[in-house]
Amino acid sequence: MSERKIIAVVGATGAQGNGLVRAILADPKGGFAVRAITRNVNSDQAKALAKLGAEIVAADVDDAASLERAFSGAYGAYCVTFFWNHFSPEKEKVQARAMAQAAKRAGVRHVIWSTLEDTRKWVPLSDNRMPTLMGQYKVPHFDAKGEADRVFAELGVPTTCLLTSFYWDNLIHFGMGPKPGADGKLAFVLPMGDRKLPGMAAADIGQCAYGIFKRGGEYIGKTVGIAGEHLTGRQMADALTRALGREVVHHAMAPADYRGLGFPGADDLGNMFQFNRDFSDDFCAARSVEFSRSLNPALQTFESWLAANAGRIPLPEPAPAHA
Repeated sequence: MSERKIIAVVGATGAQGNGLVRAILADPKGGFAVRAITRNVNSDQAKALAKLGAEIVAADVDDAASLERAFSGAYGAYCVTFFWNHFSPEKEKVQARAMAQAAKRAGVRHVIWSTLEDTRKWVPLSDNRMPTLMGQYKVPHFDAKGEADRVFAELGVPTTCLLTSFYWDNLIHFGMGPKPGADGKLAFVLPMGDRKLPGMAAADIGQCAYGIFKRGGEYIGKTVGIAGEHLTGRQMADALTRALGREVVHHAMAPADYRGLGFPGADDLGNMFQFNRDFSDDFCAARSVEFSRSLNPALQTFESWLAANAGRIPLPEPAPAHA
């Protein structure tokens, strides 16, 4: 048997990277081995991956030399940044360049770069439909990634730019699950009116990325997008009602109101939802469910994801019934 090709996975214990690591490990005859890159090789998550058979390597996206060492000898690399850890688009761009340079120096033959649109191509900074943030962005956590796409191209790194989608896991981990409204009913807030939002299980991002690596160089030099389903807020609320056994209504909050909620990143997310609403056709067209299923035949729908995860969504206790 020929030697297996090593895929180095940045953020191996995170939402996207963990899915890819596990996809490779679950396919021992696929011709690939996995190198799980993490800052903390002694974390419980890293130890769990080691137990499954992953090679665990310490590296930090803020340390270019450590990245180059981690990529050395690898056929492929999965590169992702972590905006919500630091809220800095400038740091994201520096980290993206560090990963691109490390991949170039290490001779990596196929990089998948987890990215998003630069929304300023649709909404210039001069456009006042949504506020400009941090002086030079409309949706910082989108724009920095989209801007960094060209770094991989300029350095001549053989790259597939992978447009990801809204994680349904945000309902569990990011506080986006249903909350009691003023009327006491559970409300699912999605500030997009009746427009559809591409979403998917975070684990399926890694599964789809593995499907791209298995296709060899077919998607090098291309931008592709993935999603599990395109759903409206009403459709998601209806699915939540069925899965939770409690009525959930869709609250189509105005993006401006969402920006005013005051939690860290609310303005960024408010702009994101406004962009997704106003340019829903473009955003959905860039993320084909059929293509995603061709990469990952086990692609989950929102209903199937809820069947496995509804019990993990934090919910308030139902109000006691009054006689």
